[in-house]
Amino acid sequence: MSNNLLKGKRGVIFGALDDKSIAWKVAERCVEEGATITLTNAPVAMRFGEIQKLGEKLHAEVIPADATSLEDLEALFQKSMEAMGGKIDFVLHSIGMSLNVRKKKEYTDLNYDWMQKTFDISAISFHKVMQTLWKMEAMNDGGSILALTYIAAQRTFPDYSEMAESKALLESFARSFGYHFGERNNVRVNTISQSPTKTTAGSGVKGFDEFFDYADKMSPLGNASSESCADYCVLMFSDFTRMVTMQNLYHDGGFSSMGMSPKVLDM
Repeated sequence: MSNNLLKGKRGVIFGALDDKSIAWKVAERCVEEGATITLTNAPVAMRFGEIQKLGEKLHAEVIPADATSLEDLEALFQKSMEAMGGKIDFVLHSIGMSLNVRKKKEYTDLNYDWMQKTFDISAISFHKVMQTLWKMEAMNDGGSILALTYIAAQRTFPDYSEMAESKALLESFARSFGYHFGERNNVRVNTISQSPTKTTAGSGVKGFDEFFDYADKMSPLGNASSESCADYCVLMFSDFTRMVTMQNLYHDGGFSSMGMSPKVLDM
């Protein structure tokens, strides 16, 4: 059901790969709530073809962009403003990739070239997105910028590898740039720490299914779904959260506050 929470707002959504991705669900909910959006992903992701289907469904322009390239980002935001007819009100950064994880490298034997690539794609790209928006003065006053993160930034999950450090860096960028954007434009910058979610990317982590079940039992409300995360993103993009910034917001069914659950002992 729509409440027109984002009526008249314009947004850019990074990272919609297929209908399992959180960014896909966020894009759908934003349009349901009255927003106009553009969709973007890395050119290599366009080969999957799924994002084009989403663009057609939502009447949203799809603009390929490598989020690690300043030139691509500048072109993306320029084309987005032209397509939507004005400055941007909200941005979702839903980007993460580790070659070390994909190639099953142990944390004690990481390839450092791959590690730097992980940081560039998964964290530094967030700073590049914000710096480009800042320099172009592309954000409307009172806008909202979000990035998706994970509790491994605070706690150790061995199989998450150097993605944990990447998420910690991502969250730090949100706090640091959040100050500057808040002072100049009243733009909020936050991260959402989501439950383990059965996305195409998340399912590639070693032991994911077992951990998904563990987290579900540890969380009093159970794991938060991608659909409920999309609802939370809509709230954060709306005018109802105008004074929330520089925060890491847990959206995990209570997992982050738990020590132990009898349900886990029963496993």
